Amino acid sequence: MDELPGALGTSASLALRLGQAVFAVASLLFMCLDIEFYSYTAFCFLVTIMGLVIPWSLTLAMVDAFSVFMKRPTHQSSLLSMIIVGDWILSFLSLAASSSTASVSDLLIASNGSFCTANICTRYQLSAAMAFLSWFLSLASSLFNLWLLPTS
Repeated sequence: MDELPGALGTSASLALRLGQAVFAVASLLFMCLDIEFYSYTAFCFLVTIMGLVIPWSLTLAMVDAFSVFMKRPTHQSSLLSMIIVGDWILSFLSLAASSSTASVSDLLIASNGSFCTANICTRYQLSAAMAFLSWFLSLASSLFNLWLLPTS
């Protein structure tokens, strides 16, 4: 069978994983530039989830890099099942964290700056946007791997 672009062990999967990690790191940096994020549970939730996405994505990026450079894609159904479940869990958690962060930051902006300055609220919105981009790449990766599962 032809290799599905974006599935585990391909260069497209490596690019997706690196993109997830880059956007998760950017989300963390935008959020953690300010100390006040500890005051809101949604922001702490985003930091926690992005802290989980980074090692997950980098670990699977190393697996993809090994598979690409050794030209041996890994299509073991048990390994693929674990990766799909992990991707789906982190994907849903990333969506929840980015959505809650976006809504709280919009609420803070609507309060006319009484809870945070415009500069800080903009950082929170950028952090949510980076988390959404990380979620989108995670969802794409999990869908490609899910498509590959019946053939392994």
